[in-house]
Amino acid sequence: MCLAIPGKIVEINDNWALVDFDGIKQNVIIALIQNPEVGKYVIVHAGYAIEQMDEKDALEAIEQWKELAQDQDLNLEDIL
Repeated sequence: MCLAIPGKIVEINDNWALVDFDGIKQNVIIALIQNPEVGKYVIVHAGYAIEQMDEKDALEAIEQWKELAQDQDLNLEDIL
C-alpha cells in the first residue's frame, strides 16, 4: 500500500520545492509535475510530488489524514 499526502508548495528551487503539510515543511522533488507554482497543492509520495490537486480537495484530504492519525494516537508528523 502506498500513501500519498497533499501539501502546499511554499517555495520552488529548480526541481525541488519546499512543501507545507499542515505546518510540517519538507523538501520534495517536483520534476514530475508540469508547471508547479507556489501556492498550489500537490500530492506527495516517497518524496516526489506526483500530482497537482485543487485546494478544496487538498484541505479535505488533509483533514482526513489528521483524523486518521488522531484515531491511531499519532500526529501528522508520524505519518510523514
